[in-house]
Amino acid sequence: MQVNSATQHRDRRYLLVFQQVTKMIAMAHEPRQVMEAIVEVLPELLGSDACTIRLVSDDGASFVLGAAAGVSAEYLSRHDVDSAETMSMVSAGQPVAMEDVADSPHRPFREAARREGIVSVLTLPISYQGRVIGIMRLLSRSRRVFGGEEIDFVLALAEQVGIALSNAAMFGQLEQQVNFLREVQAISKMVNSTLDLDSVLQTIVAMLPRSLRAQGCTIRLLKPHSHRLELAASFGLSQQYLQRGEVEEEENTIRALRGEPVAIVNVASDDRVMYHEHMRREGIHSLLAVPIKVDGEILGVIRILATEKRAFSQAEINFARAVAEVGGAAIKNAATYRKITLLFNQIEEHEQFLGNIIDCIRPQLLVIDKKGHVVMANRAFIEASGKRESDILGMAYGQVCRPEDGEHGCPVPRVLATGEMVSVIQSQQEADGRHWYERSATPMRNHAGEVEYVIEVIRDLTAQRRLEEEQAERHKLQGVIELAGTVAHEINSPLFAALGTAQLLESDFEEGELVEDLRTIIRNLQAIGDLTRKMATMTGYRGKDYVGETRIVDLG
Repeated sequence: MQVNSATQHRDRRYLLVFQQVTKMIAMAHEPRQVMEAIVEVLPELLGSDACTIRLVSDDGASFVLGAAAGVSAEYLSRHDVDSAETMSMVSAGQPVAMEDVADSPHRPFREAARREGIVSVLTLPISYQGRVIGIMRLLSRSRRVFGGEEIDFVLALAEQVGIALSNAAMFGQLEQQVNFLREVQAISKMVNSTLDLDSVLQTIVAMLPRSLRAQGCTIRLLKPHSHRLELAASFGLSQQYLQRGEVEEEENTIRALRGEPVAIVNVASDDRVMYHEHMRREGIHSLLAVPIKVDGEILGVIRILATEKRAFSQAEINFARAVAEVGGAAIKNAATYRKITLLFNQIEEHEQFLGNIIDCIRPQLLVIDKKGHVVMANRAFIEASGKRESDILGMAYGQVCRPEDGEHGCPVPRVLATGEMVSVIQSQQEADGRHWYERSATPMRNHAGEVEYVIEVIRDLTAQRRLEEEQAERHKLQGVIELAGTVAHEINSPLFAALGTAQLLESDFEEGELVEDLRTIIRNLQAIGDLTRKMATMTGYRGKDYVGETRIVDLG
């Protein structure tokens, strides 16, 4: 009867402990919370002095401390947990009971236990679905024999701990994935809110280390037409480290450039890293390298660097790859925007250059579109008209040409009708007397051969008394016009380059607002090119090329 009573008491106690442990486990949602709760309560419930939990490392080669209670940091910091035989038995799922650690063949453990005052130890595997994920130890500072029933009970508890840890880990992974998804969305929103490339890059290198618990981050982009990487942005790293040398020959970079993510736990001993000493001085222990890839094209490499020795989880790797993909698209868009901006600047410079040349021409000059409206006027015409440029642009041609002899005194309508060059002598009465003008109109055609614009040059032929002066001025004028034609010829080369760039950009993109902008650029470049060619040929003079840079004008 006494035996049955003792057994019943033990069973009730085991049941109570089991209920308390399972309740406590259910309240914890993170692996660390589960482990810390277990090691705090088990010694008291099972009559031990201390408890430790160690988990299998990511590489499966060792055990790392998860939580402990009742022992010193010195005891926990020992390198070898126990003998290879003991660890093999536990790894195989077998409990190991040691009544007296003095009998342990593993001297480091024996000495550490002696200094800590540990006498008896029970080591149990923590398993989940048949796989050992860690070990749990109950330690006593007094000699104790662990019975079979007690071992079976603690094994059952260890199994519950394994289930709880796995569930908490899966919950944590799920929560981490959700957080990563939110961060990817946040990063995507931020980098897509601007087309400034530097801003995009700095956003990425600043946010990734924070999300991945790392020290720093670098982005290196491939230079055009080469396989060299150029540092584009960095965060959390010294200039000395950043200037250590080229990284293209490092194996981790080579693999990343092939499209493979590379995670390194210990850079100090990994052959995929070249600059070990620089890493050591910077305090870097682990790194993650991921490719920046868009539509199958590798743009560069992102490297995340950690001062803590750690293994990057698959969820963290996937997160970094997602950020790299988002960043890659933003980088390509920003780079395209930069090219377009440069192209627009080139066009503006060319337009300004052409405008300055036109303003240097002494005769009055007009450009009229096919609808008969003024779209360009040089300074000579504006000053002669006494009007503002804004008033002249868009004005109907009939308002700027009013000859006394009717429509035949205005050449532009005839050019638009016939497509041929027309030159007329026009006279009109003005406040200071009769004035005579020569109006020469030249068609400018589009690619379809249709007249798109008409260029009209107006020369004042008024005073006979100024014929000699006028003749001399004409020679000077023709020299200026020839110069303008020569300069216009020189404009063609950069215009051709800009046009080629714009056409290449157009072929790279699908239909959209950007493609329409590029087509507008192409049309404008083509119009400017046609205008410069017409200006070069409308004078009737020709230039002769000689050795060197001297251009001699043939006035004959």
